[in-house]
Amino acid sequence: MKRHFPHLCSPITIGRVTFRNRMFSAPMGGTDITNDGCIGPKSTAFYELRGKGGAGAVTVSECMVHPETDGSHAYHLDTSILNSLAAATYTADAIHRHGAVPSLELSHSGMYAGTYMTDKSKQHNMHQWGPSDTVRPDGVPVKALTTDMLSDIVASYGRVAGLAKRAGFGMIMIHGGHGWLLNQFLSPYFNKRTDEYGGSLENRCRLAIEVLKSVREAVGPGFPIEFRMSGSELFEGGYDLAEGVRIAQMIEPYVDIIHVSAGTYQRGFGDTHPSMFKEHGCNVYLAAEIKKHVSVPVATLGGLNDPQQMEEIIASGKADIVYMARALLADPFLPRKIMENRENEIVHCLRCFTCMAERAVTATRRCTVNPLIGREIEGNEVSPAPVSKKVLVAGGGPGGLYAAYTAARRGHQVILCEKEAQLGGILKSEQAIPFKQEMYQLSQTYALFARNSGVEIRTSTEVTPEYVEKENPDALIIAVGSEPLVPPIKGLNGDNVVIVNDYYLEKEKVTDQVVVLGGGLAGCECAIHLGMEGKHVHLVEMRQELAPDANIRHRPLLLKEVDKYVTVHTGCKGLAVTDEGVLCETDTGEEILIPGTSVICALGQHSRTSLVNSLRDSAPYIAVIGDASKVSTITNAVYEGYHAALDI
Repeated sequence: MKRHFPHLCSPITIGRVTFRNRMFSAPMGGTDITNDGCIGPKSTAFYELRGKGGAGAVTVSECMVHPETDGSHAYHLDTSILNSLAAATYTADAIHRHGAVPSLELSHSGMYAGTYMTDKSKQHNMHQWGPSDTVRPDGVPVKALTTDMLSDIVASYGRVAGLAKRAGFGMIMIHGGHGWLLNQFLSPYFNKRTDEYGGSLENRCRLAIEVLKSVREAVGPGFPIEFRMSGSELFEGGYDLAEGVRIAQMIEPYVDIIHVSAGTYQRGFGDTHPSMFKEHGCNVYLAAEIKKHVSVPVATLGGLNDPQQMEEIIASGKADIVYMARALLADPFLPRKIMENRENEIVHCLRCFTCMAERAVTATRRCTVNPLIGREIEGNEVSPAPVSKKVLVAGGGPGGLYAAYTAARRGHQVILCEKEAQLGGILKSEQAIPFKQEMYQLSQTYALFARNSGVEIRTSTEVTPEYVEKENPDALIIAVGSEPLVPPIKGLNGDNVVIVNDYYLEKEKVTDQVVVLGGGLAGCECAIHLGMEGKHVHLVEMRQELAPDANIRHRPLLLKEVDKYVTVHTGCKGLAVTDEGVLCETDTGEEILIPGTSVICALGQHSRTSLVNSLRDSAPYIAVIGDASKVSTITNAVYEGYHAALDI
């Protein structure tokens, strides 16, 4: 068999372990962590799915090695904890039985212990330990670790590594990046010590090297040890890439893989986890430079999900291994699809941060494009229905397409009707915004799945009560979506106005002086795009804050982009649209004109309630999903469509 991406698919032997390909699953924290730090069954299923999906290695994250100085609610591996070793063993076995190498990330949060706790008051009441006495930006005091404490922490890394090997893990990753404890010691910004652990680079690397020696003694020769580091901290006062190279050279004798990430979690979330506003692979240059100066294999990551790009990274020698995290939430079977030359079936990550926002808010996982995430314990196979039925799906947006695909996989006869000539629903509007191309592509991928599973797709076909009566289905899934909210503002129907949903059709109408009316998520993203194109953009919002509908991880990065490209006017109510701009009333009652020769209307959406109500009694089984039920997110539309089909 000739593989389309031979370098990406080639095995690699590290120590005494051979990995089946160069696509590894990056560390991702679990969700059902028990009160005493054991890996819960849902998390075991979460990691297993990545092994089943074809990754060369799957890293379980994060195992905190020293609870005495790091009270983070994370995994622990300790024989004094009932079920701890057993839970780790079941997890390692679940990954390994599918051909992947299970890896365990060992870590210590240092001065940021408790970051993942949903109860932030408890986090702020914890004792925080770090390299030096300091006060965190949020006002929490930090005490310097004593040398005796450091010795105990070093020993604990070795002890936990030995237990991980006993549990069946085939590799250990030591987390030395992203602002956690080892990175805090490496960093001149965090480390102000004057003893043998501070000052010179040699001293700042001392703790990491002692940890690596402790782990090697515990696991023995030939057992792969990986060190995860930030190639550069990417902020003033932290170390730069040149020093990152020197750090890599100093730890090289003690490791088998140098895993190069970027930034610090606390000071550069959008660097460590590249957002949709950044290029895919924007951090690869860090690994590429470090690889020039070391001889051990180097791994890279950062918004990677395109097989052609990843193949080029390996083929050109920028790195030996590519890691993916969010990409393997969107599609756990991405590596397997690449190995089987089915790359056209990959569901691409949107980099929307739904996954990370949900973990921060509720300590669970969700994925916009994959309804299985967080529910892997229920299985990833769709069971055939006991009786094949005729299913009609009204609406060809993401929810309708996924519902049709799922119903067809269950063996039903499925017809999907879309009233417009093109599938995709509201996602069609994303094709004109480069940083949202994956959202536009999503509907095309779902349409491919639906067609391949046998769905009959009828475009330019509106579903009415009469149409349903003629087709006489056993089940009707109503996924007719929403429509733009266009209030009766004078001039809003003028020739200089473009509804944000229609921007992809009418972008040529938009001049270089633009007013975006509406500062929700859609309005903000459109304004950013227009600003990136070099247009002068004013954003008008009646409320005092922008994008309250954006999730807590995406919103701060979104607002940074707004600051770069857009002039913002909050507390302004649109009164009328003229040829010169939008006349607004401020919250103090003053009338002002926001200048612009083009206006984008982005004032929200509302459900097609009258159409939904007309269809409610059309079939024995009715399900209303997505925006047709309540204007919400792609996440909910896909999830509801999936389960509506399972319920038939």
